[in-house]
Amino acid sequence: MNEFSFQRPASLAEAVAALKAGGERKLLAGGQSLIPILKLGLASPSALISLAAVAELRGVKVDGKELVIGAATTHADVASSPDVRKAIPALAKMADHIGDPQVRNRGTLGGSIAHSDPAADYPASLLALDAKVVTDRRTIPAEQFFKGMFETALAADEIITQVRFAVPDKAAYAKMPNPASLFAIVGVFVARFGDAVRVGVTGAAAAPFRATAIEQALAGRFAADAVDGAAVPEDDLVSDLHAGAAYRAHLVRVMARRAVAACG
Repeated sequence: MNEFSFQRPASLAEAVAALKAGGERKLLAGGQSLIPILKLGLASPSALISLAAVAELRGVKVDGKELVIGAATTHADVASSPDVRKAIPALAKMADHIGDPQVRNRGTLGGSIAHSDPAADYPASLLALDAKVVTDRRTIPAEQFFKGMFETALAADEIITQVRFAVPDKAAYAKMPNPASLFAIVGVFVARFGDAVRVGVTGAAAAPFRATAIEQALAGRFAADAVDGAAVPEDDLVSDLHAGAAYRAHLVRVMARRAVAACG
């Protein structure tokens, strides 16, 4: 690991200024992804900018028909928040099964989605819950945010401040976890808004995506077996030592069925 300076701004304005100060700079939230990357020598920033003291980036609130979660809110705080449990119980349950207790108590919502790991849990929820990623300068719809494997729409000097989730009538998440890392081999988040249904998928491809054929099937009849005939193309799905593309396509339907059944 190369030498770098360490900065701990106390406000969002100070963090933005520090990030724009020149050189290669990295934001440090929970560090669950960044620290391993630094140890492996895959990044060599000249400065780390910790967001730990920026209180305005933490917290949960309900704003009308949206659940608003600060970017520096930990997975454990999302899981235990009364507001999250009341507004979107499925999101709290999902957060409670991310990694292990150490990861949940250090990792953050903003850090997770900024890293854009293709097997992370949150991306599926952002797509299914029609979320908006708010930064220090703009608002980005979730469908425009995730661009590919470890790639997002964020500029190099842009900071996520909060995520705004639409509150659904019903929602649930189901995943097949990797037994070692607990990342999703395939994870499916289903959300129902009146007659409309949104289905977000993670783990199956290089970037999260919406399963539109499953959405259409569930909009016609919201029942677990309605998923069975929906097409899940294999062409863009991942094949690795954990699962082939055909098996991942099968798992998308299986996890979707389980999520629908869990909606009650």
